[in-house]
Amino acid sequence: MRVTINQIKEMKQKGEKIVMLTSYDYSTAKLVEDVGVPMILVGDSLGMVVLGYETPIPVSMDVMIHHTKAVVRGTSKALIVGDMPFMTYHTSTEDAMRNAARFIQEAGAQAVKLEGGVIVADRVKRIVECGIPVMGHLGLTPQSVYQLGGLKVQAKSIDAAARLIDDAIALEQAGAFAIVLEAIPFKLAQLVTKKVSVPTIGIGAGPYCDGQVQIINDILGLFTEFVPKHAKQYAKLADAMTGAVTEYYNEVRSGKFPTEKHSFIIDDAVISELEK
Repeated sequence: MRVTINQIKEMKQKGEKIVMLTSYDYSTAKLVEDVGVPMILVGDSLGMVVLGYETPIPVSMDVMIHHTKAVVRGTSKALIVGDMPFMTYHTSTEDAMRNAARFIQEAGAQAVKLEGGVIVADRVKRIVECGIPVMGHLGLTPQSVYQLGGLKVQAKSIDAAARLIDDAIALEQAGAFAIVLEAIPFKLAQLVTKKVSVPTIGIGAGPYCDGQVQIINDILGLFTEFVPKHAKQYAKLADAMTGAVTEYYNEVRSGKFPTEKHSFIIDDAVISELEK
């Protein structure tokens, strides 16, 4: 059985910290689940850390479905959340419902995530009413990167902070089962966490959220363009991979690899017969 949204909500009530990570492929998702991570986000961040775009905006529904399917195949217990990409829920409630349904029906996810507060609350409500769990996302919303003027801390003024609180309450009332808070001051995140009954999942929002989510490429040191301030590198796999590839390159060039022990065997009699 997979983790349910009720179990995630109960973790807040019990004061248990919620762990969430992104994954974008079968092998990584399997490893993440084996550790015991209860929630995996197939984020549109894959546009940057997997596909090499500058922002997540070019990522399409078909791309998200493709990667979500792979993550679902690599797991059996974790709650899989599909990230609804740019303009797949903005144009109409009907589009939002249709695209959310694709994540559940085609990709096998158990929930979807979308960005925004009051402005998307009606869409969240309708998607939830159809039986699809929704995770909200406030603060730094990467799909609005051009409007926000870049990837920077949000909700620092009184007005902006008040709007964010209103957005969080609107999402809760619309039926969202959890809310991601990204790149906001930690004291504001702490206040929002107290004001809503659903779990808050922080990324660059300090230690007082109900849980944390990170991009797995960041914590493993795989994404080498830059290290976000909110990320801690628990490993430097890019260095290890570079070392391994360099060693492979050198051994192939020198004839050191492969050896006969890395090869398959055929009976010498067969070769003798063929040589006649």
